[in-house]
Amino acid sequence: MKNSVLFLLTLVCMISFSVNAQRGVRIGYIDTEFILENIPEYQEATAQLNEKANKWKNEIDAKLSAIEQKRKDLSNEKALLTKELIDEREEDIAFEEKEILDYQQKRFGPNGDLFIQKKQLMQPIQDQIFAAVQDMAATKQYDIILDKSETVMLYSAKQYDLSDIVIRSITRTAKRTQAESKAERRAAEAEELVPEVNYELEAREKALEEKKAERESAIEKARQEKLDARAAKVKEAEERRQKILEEREKARQEKLDARKTTDEPEVKAEETSKSVETKTEEEPKVEETKTQAQLIEENRQKKLAEREARKKELEERKKKILEERQKAKDSINNK
Repeated sequence: MKNSVLFLLTLVCMISFSVNAQRGVRIGYIDTEFILENIPEYQEATAQLNEKANKWKNEIDAKLSAIEQKRKDLSNEKALLTKELIDEREEDIAFEEKEILDYQQKRFGPNGDLFIQKKQLMQPIQDQIFAAVQDMAATKQYDIILDKSETVMLYSAKQYDLSDIVIRSITRTAKRTQAESKAERRAAEAEELVPEVNYELEAREKALEEKKAERESAIEKARQEKLDARAAKVKEAEERRQKILEEREKARQEKLDARKTTDEPEVKAEETSKSVETKTEEEPKVEETKTQAQLIEENRQKKLAEREARKKELEERKKKILEERQKAKDSINNK
């Protein structure tokens, strides 16, 4: 590529030399990077753009750090979570990470905001440089003007450097434009100006807005579906929990009913035997029945007494433990 450029330059020089042999070939060069460094408006806009890019970068780094922290937290809590919860949280983390990467592509991608704004920033300055070079070439009758930043120049004499002239030309043009702008603003106060409509730019902006709206709509739809699925899972878990509680309460009630029925089986047996023996009208059997009823009643009273004794024993043990604790506290306080 470099050899082709040098060959074309050599060919152009030879042709120009043959055509303008009487007066000689005038060649000059400019340094675009040097020119840009000495244009205050470009430097100020570049600083603002770099500040904005750093702000985007810090925002993206903070979000990625938060995602990494969520991954660490999930890794530490995996032993305490079910597989469904682990899968759900991993899906949430992946979704958030994709959103951040899409945002990063939107800001720093090949067609992102940074590239577009750099292009918008460079285009007016490049147009001014090109216009100044064209005007200087026509006025000073230069045959060739090269760009040092884009051409391989093994040696270049300072006397052929036209960068300072281009800077002065752009500065004068900027001052003249500012003066004209002030005059236009004063004139626009008395009349309404009709803005120039750039249909191509409007169409491109409209297409970008539509794509942005579609992307946001898809993201919102996916997020809503995720929230609905999560709410359904929560509802299902709550219903299952309520059902388990109802079954436990039912089983507990059945145990209580069974315990009540087992407390008086012997009393029912006594009543049944008594009703049968009264029909026989035999005195010895009546006395035997009464004796059996007394035994049943004594057995029941014995059980009640044992229960009361156990209860009393538990109360005494509890009281003794409390007294020992109080004594220990008092001894610690006395010390």
